[in-house]
Amino acid sequence: MTKERQRQTATIAVLALALGLALARQNGWRVPSLAPSTARPAPGPRDAIYAAIYAMLAGARAGDVNAYLASYTGQMEAALQASVRESTPDGFARYLRDSNAQIKGVALTEPEPLSASQFKVRVEYVYQDRNEAQTIYLEKVDGAWKISRVDGAERVKTLVPYGTPVQ
Repeated sequence: MTKERQRQTATIAVLALALGLALARQNGWRVPSLAPSTARPAPGPRDAIYAAIYAMLAGARAGDVNAYLASYTGQMEAALQASVRESTPDGFARYLRDSNAQIKGVALTEPEPLSASQFKVRVEYVYQDRNEAQTIYLEKVDGAWKISRVDGAERVKTLVPYGTPVQ
């Protein structure tokens, strides 16, 4: 076999291996690392905090007043319960569905600790024609993360509006 033929064969083998690994990862297979294993740090409250925010959003999207209210604590919860009483549960459910119908997606920043039991997360809401961001404050109440305060929404300048075709 000539040197040229050996190079071609080696190149094809490397490309086939790379393609195989890419397909394996795409199908959920994990390729073992050759690096020495290191202990992972404890997961912390990040996932639970994100779950609390996503539960609130899911409750709002579905118009599930009880699930939505269960995401809050303190003065926020009391104010929302007063709104439900003023507008009726059905009216509030309709308000939740309508106000969340235009949201195309959300982006959450890494939770920032304020104390051992309080965190804040910046949430960016993606709409068809704009993005809005607000800071959500959460605190741990009876072992669960609940929203205790929400800052007002601010408009975020977007470079490329949602749904813009790729050129």
